[in-house]
Order: sequence, then C-alpha cells, then structure tokens
Amino acid sequence: MEGLITKIEAGSIAEELELIAGDKILQVNGKTPTDIIDLSFLLAEEEIELLVEHADGEREIIAFEKDVDEELGAEFESAVFDGVRRCKNHCVFCFVDMIAPNMRKTLSIKDDDYRLSFLFGNFITLTNLTARDFRRIKNFHLSPLFVSVHSMNPDLRAKILRTPLGAKIQTQLDELERAGVEYHTQVVLCKDLNDGAELEYTIAEIFKRVPHALSLAIVPVGVTRHRRDKFPLKQFDKDSAAKVIAQVEKFQRQARKEFGRTFVYLGDEFYFLAEKNFPPVEHYDDFPQIENGIGMTRNFIEEFGADEIKIADATIDVVSGTSFAKILARLTADKPNVRIVPVENKFFGARVNVSGLLTGGDIIAALRGGERDLILIPATALKAGEEKFLDDVTVDDLRKIFAPAKVLPIRDGFEFRKILESID
Repeated sequence: MEGLITKIEAGSIAEELELIAGDKILQVNGKTPTDIIDLSFLLAEEEIELLVEHADGEREIIAFEKDVDEELGAEFESAVFDGVRRCKNHCVFCFVDMIAPNMRKTLSIKDDDYRLSFLFGNFITLTNLTARDFRRIKNFHLSPLFVSVHSMNPDLRAKILRTPLGAKIQTQLDELERAGVEYHTQVVLCKDLNDGAELEYTIAEIFKRVPHALSLAIVPVGVTRHRRDKFPLKQFDKDSAAKVIAQVEKFQRQARKEFGRTFVYLGDEFYFLAEKNFPPVEHYDDFPQIENGIGMTRNFIEEFGADEIKIADATIDVVSGTSFAKILARLTADKPNVRIVPVENKFFGARVNVSGLLTGGDIIAALRGGERDLILIPATALKAGEEKFLDDVTVDDLRKIFAPAKVLPIRDGFEFRKILESID
C-alpha cells in the first residue's frame, strides 16, 4: 500500500517539504492510508509525521505542522493505494467483455470500487461490497454514491448480473439509507429483458426511495462487434426507442409534480434512435448525470448558443460520431466552409455511434484524401489527462499525418464556438 506522487503543486506544503514526483507516502502519523480518502482524513491533523520512500528506496520521516484545512498539494498516480476493487460479476452486457482483444490492460479492468464511485462518479453494483466497506461508507459518510440498479426485481437483477448477490439490491439500498447515504442510480436497458413492465416496476421502486435516491438514468445497452457472450441481447430501434420515451415521460411528469424535478432521465441515444427532438434544458435540472451521457447533447447545444457567428474562409473539418454529427450539421448549417465528418466506428462496430468511443484509426481513415486548414476532434474520445485514443493513436499522430492542418480537441459547445470565432 503506497501513494505514489506524480505531481507537486507550486507553492504547496509538499513543495516546501521538498517532496518530488516519484516519492511514495507510506504512512501518516503511523497509519497506512489505503486511498486518498484515508489520506485526506489523516492529513486533517495539525501535527503531521510522514513516512516517505524516495525513488532510490531510501525512507525518511518528515515531521511538520500545518493548518487544519491546509492541503498537502500533491497528486497521486492512483486514487486508491491498495489496488482497484475488481468486479466479480459477469453482467450480460458488460462493456469490458466487448472490447477488442490485445488492447491496453487498463481497458480490461472491471472495477466495482465504492471509493471511485464517491470520488469520480463511477457506477457500482454493491455486490462486491464487504461488511467493512459498508462500515467505512457509513463512518466517512461517503455520499453520494452511484449505483447500477438495472432492475429492482431481485431475481431478474441476479440474472442480469449473473450472481445471486444481485438479488440483495433492496436490502443494500436500505443499508445505505440507514447510514444517511444518498445515491444516483442507473439502468442499462435491454429490449425484452428489463424494459416494459419491469422498467415500470424499477422506476416506481426507486421513486419510493426519494430523497435518498437523487436521480435515475436509463441508458440503452450497447453492443460491439467484439462481443463473445452467448446471452441474447436485443438493442433498441426507432420504434422501440420511441416507446421507451413515451413510457418514461409519464414518470417524468409525475416526478416533476411530486419532487419538483424530472428525476428520471433518458440517455441521449434514445432520442437519436427515435429521431425525436431533445427535451429543453430545463428538463435536465442541474444535469446530475451528464457524465453518464445524460443531457450532453442538449447541454452542448445550449453552450454553443443561437447567436450568429462569423467564421473566416478557412476550411474546417469537424469529426464526430455518426449520431452527434446531425446536431453539429444543424448548428453549422449556414457555414459551407465547416464540414462535418461523421466517422463510422469500424473498430467497435457500426452500431456504436457515440463520439466518445471513436478511435484514432477510424478518424484517420475518414479524413484521408481531403485538404483542410483545421481539424476538430471530440475530446471525449481521448483518454483522461492524455491526448490518446482508445487504440493508442495519439493526437500528435494525427497532426503529423494531416500537417499543415491544425488538430484541436473540443470539449464542449463553448469551446467549439470560441474556436470557430477565433479562426484567422
């Protein structure tokens, strides 16, 4: 168990202590932190004694005093020092089991770690929690968490997760609530499995858990061409997606009446599939699950704005997944020098049409043979903190291939508009 430092903030306590990247924090006041949650609580004291191991293996005890609310100012290789808690389930729609072989190992890690749920909004099933984990959640009041429900029918949930522990969802949520923990929930919806009457039951059961339950996201199952699981999964089409929207809308109206907010939100893919307009921005309240793809399209449209923009004569290629390309085309309809490039996802399969799962190889293939001054790519397709796609192609690779054109990632509607307006 060790916290490996990767970066030191300028002017921080860590810098004053002459800590550097490569140092490891082994203990704080004689106690071994297992993650940055532990570390944060241990560093809340005014008098601190660190046991540090330097890159050369030498160990040193560093004692210092600090204000109670003063942070160390160091970034770590991982938020968890004792290893990510692995998921032991075999969910019928597990995306990790649908990635291509021989991809980097980190993409094959199935995490079900409550700490990453609290820190970063990762969804967990609760089936891999121990009694000690529940106590720690309670003692540290780790709230809110993000819970993958999928179904509130115990037998069906056990079938979907392929573990009898999946049937304990009701009692596990009860335990979180007794600890005062709030939680967001999600359902990965599969046609003819947990939709229809089963979905109605799930939504109704989650409604009963307000105010501890903060939101419910419903996203359609995705299937890549690399899926090897024999369990029959059915995906939604235009008609079936429209039925889901109509079914959920009645619960949304009920929620707005009872809770004052929409509460249950549909993934953007449902509206793309059904070819229906996206709800207004008010529908998404404060976008509680935007990182889960809930409302990202509407938010992008709102950020881009409706005001007229002027663009120079530069030729601009805007790369996008095939679904979102339609939105970008609408936003730039009167700008003939802005070319939207829908990229078919040949790496994962054509049914995977979101921008976040585009690979560098597919983008390169889609852009071959043309000339342009600027290429805009979706930042959601890049590894967090790096300019690298899922297939390990880098943004620099694109820059070399398509020089002298500039290649820039865009993160949101604000940035998209700003780049278009600033081109000279």
